[in-house]
Amino acid sequence: MRVFRRAPRWLRRLIIHSFTPSFTVGAVIALLRSDGKLLLVEQRHSPGWALPGGLLSRGENPRDGVVREVAEEVGLTLIADELPIPYAVLAPEARRVDVVFVSREGDRVGGARIADELEVTGVGWFALDALPDVSEPTVDILRGVRLL
Repeated sequence: MRVFRRAPRWLRRLIIHSFTPSFTVGAVIALLRSDGKLLLVEQRHSPGWALPGGLLSRGENPRDGVVREVAEEVGLTLIADELPIPYAVLAPEARRVDVVFVSREGDRVGGARIADELEVTGVGWFALDALPDVSEPTVDILRGVRLL
């Protein structure tokens, strides 16, 4: 420990990071309309439908990240300060943490559309009891926030 304490800060961080698990952190939104339908996107880079959102940049606030991702993917403008308190859904085996905003304001935000054709291939509203083929992480998230 004496040697470790004397090591430069960058080296101490490298040593710690090489022996501790690292997780990816994402922010997504479960946006529901008054008819109970959930907004999902079909993404080019992964099989199955998913919640709008994505990975956070280093140091990015989850509220800002989900606002950015939703605008990029489905062209909706969310207001960060109006988002509800999020849930954290942990998937330790996948080394993933998702910050999940559950909002019932789907009627208020307008029409979702494909905003980035390079990333998103489909957008749709689906009843929770009639979901399309959703990705495994999406199932984990929906279970984690008790929507499934």
